[in-house]
Amino acid sequence: MSSSVGEQRRRLAVVLWGVLGVVAVLIEAIYRLGATAVRILTTHDLTTGQLILLAAWTVVIAYFEGYRGFQQRFSPRVIARALHLAEHRRPLHVALAPLYCMALFHTTRRRLIATWVLIAGIVALILLVRQMSPPYRAIVDAGVAFALAWGTASILVYLARGLAGRPPAIAADVPEEALRAGSREDQIARQAAQAGRPCDS
Repeated sequence: MSSSVGEQRRRLAVVLWGVLGVVAVLIEAIYRLGATAVRILTTHDLTTGQLILLAAWTVVIAYFEGYRGFQQRFSPRVIARALHLAEHRRPLHVALAPLYCMALFHTTRRRLIATWVLIAGIVALILLVRQMSPPYRAIVDAGVAFALAWGTASILVYLARGLAGRPPAIAADVPEEALRAGSREDQIARQAAQAGRPCDS
């Protein structure tokens, strides 16, 4: 009994370390962007056009980044990878659990490329935004901060569901799962070939 309880606590610790580590990174970004936006917006009077732009940009970025990017893709995958890591613990992976949950390593090639391309895009956007005049920089920062807050909230919701036994229905995108899936497909293809019928029948 005590051994089972101890194992459950170790799994919980891994999940919380990985997920809350990601949340901490997002909260730091939200605070930094939000503080910059508030400082600029409180010292500059926005025109009517700029206010409309702020509202429109916030809605657009909330939908594409907050809802589609985070809520539908990134957030559930963070939880799926955290739960997978808790069941398949390796010392290095556990030590770097937040990076593991963000799929920055030990993931499928496609996911790894997509993740690093996204990071490169974010860095480029940050450099571009820094060149903007204050009101427009604040508009962009405020919208992004709102979208990140949406994403952070969705991660916490998925975490609560995962801990309640309702894990997200999304692949963890770990290499071993991809290999197993490929092996199953190869086996089905060989059986189909031996039976003299199409693979997808």
